[in-house]
Amino acid sequence: MTANNRIVSGMRPTGPLHLGHYFGVLVNWIDFHKDHDCLFFVADWHALTTEYADPQRIKGFVPELVKDWVAAGLDPNRCVMFQQSQVKEHAELNLLLSMITPVSWLERNPTYKDVRDQLDGTKDLSTFGFLGYPVLMASDILIYNPKWVPVGHDQLPHLELTREIARRANHLWGETFVEPEAKLTQAPKLPGLDGRKMSKSYGNAIYLGEDPEAIRKKVTGMVTCVKRVRLKDPGEPDECNLFPYHQLVTPAAEVAEVACACRAATMGCGDCKKKMFANLLNFLEPMQARRREFDQDPDLAWDILKNGNDKAREAAAVVMDDLKGKLNFC
Repeated sequence: MTANNRIVSGMRPTGPLHLGHYFGVLVNWIDFHKDHDCLFFVADWHALTTEYADPQRIKGFVPELVKDWVAAGLDPNRCVMFQQSQVKEHAELNLLLSMITPVSWLERNPTYKDVRDQLDGTKDLSTFGFLGYPVLMASDILIYNPKWVPVGHDQLPHLELTREIARRANHLWGETFVEPEAKLTQAPKLPGLDGRKMSKSYGNAIYLGEDPEAIRKKVTGMVTCVKRVRLKDPGEPDECNLFPYHQLVTPAAEVAEVACACRAATMGCGDCKKKMFANLLNFLEPMQARRREFDQDPDLAWDILKNGNDKAREAAAVVMDDLKGKLNFC
């Protein structure tokens, strides 16, 4: 094991990316890949943990995810983008690590409980794969021995589980894995259209590639400050569902003006929405233009993945060969 500046992270291909994905994840990835050794993967095996009843859709989302990444600003020449299922070492390490991971560690995982409760009654998650997905996630990380994994504060317990699995494997089999450190990221508060967390499953998201007219209709129907029952009622921007969008896509000077006008009741919510909508379109247009250019070559996303798959396999083989030697399985 050697010191490195490697970062590993992935996303599940379950649909188009929305603004929550961009501000919560992609802006950090874009920043990291400027001066780190970054591997970003399409987690199609992970998608099966909740989408196992309709797996045919997953493959179609794989290249679309890559297109969204590149359109958002990731440069495939400065990082490795690859498809999880095409690097079989992930599954091999998952099998080996599952032999030493106590069930109690998985059952106490807060993410497992949260997702199970959110989807209760809509999908049967009483599966071995769903309970054990943290082991697969640990394998996704440890197979590349990265120094850092980008996470928000709410994901720290999950990364600690990966570190615990690495420590147990190193104790039992000899020093093999780096215990990855958290690369804490900022995820600005960006609620969905209805005030809840932005999510495809909630139907409250604005998508990066969405048609302007569709976005306009969504913005028009957004929940705003409940204090503004009438036009003359003063509002409080910090309690408004719309204001976080202004803070992310509206020029700073205009943001201050919007806040003052809201508190003074000199601007109605309708005009506030129109201003945010115009700024949002200006923000999204460069991404959507890059995406339209990308769509002209339907094979480009797969070519990027093929190249990335080869590089990922090469890196993963180093760790697996080392581990197999220690297990006397080579």
